[in-house]
Amino acid sequence: MAKKDTSVNELIEKLNVEEVKNSTMHRVVLAEQANKRQGTQSVRTRGEARGGGRKPYKQKKTGRARQGSIRAPHYAHGGMAHAVKPRSYEQKVNKKERRLATKAAFATRVQAGDVIVVDSIHMAAPKTKDAAALLKAAGAEAKRLLVILPQYDEATYKSFRNMRNGNDMKIEVRTAPASVKAGADAVKTQAFSTRDLLIAHKIVVSKDALSAIEEVWA
Repeated sequence: MAKKDTSVNELIEKLNVEEVKNSTMHRVVLAEQANKRQGTQSVRTRGEARGGGRKPYKQKKTGRARQGSIRAPHYAHGGMAHAVKPRSYEQKVNKKERRLATKAAFATRVQAGDVIVVDSIHMAAPKTKDAAALLKAAGAEAKRLLVILPQYDEATYKSFRNMRNGNDMKIEVRTAPASVKAGADAVKTQAFSTRDLLIAHKIVVSKDALSAIEEVWA
């Protein structure tokens, strides 16, 4: 059975979190969202639209405005003016600033009493019932939850993933930041971000994950 723990407060003291402005966390969250955009949208310009190779009517003596092509932007099925083209939306944030924002967001949620520490979060097999029982025992029943594991575990991940669409609940499963010792085996893409910490109503983290956070950040 999961039990609450107060070691998270000790971790915050060890991390020695500096006072961070909200604008810093806001900038980091915006960068995280922008970097997820694919930027593959593309619309045809008048030069790329098919057709319109000849003038729709002669230049003079018609009483109408002169036209050069039926693929101009003001025609139906014409090309678009200032068409959107593939581009990168990437926003660069310094590593030190990103880490500071994440630590500050974590400390903010701890001070608000939204972080719950449990002894272990591990499922032998993908079973939603066991995952629901763990959350209920920890008192972590909320519409938006963030579960932090020490490392990626497929069975545990699937157990919580199956709860996402039930009872109007949204659960995100992330891992603690990977240490240097983990090397190529680290699943860096699953590490929690500043946005994950800020949008969750409750955060459930295991003791092993706390140790990993302390190893990397402290």
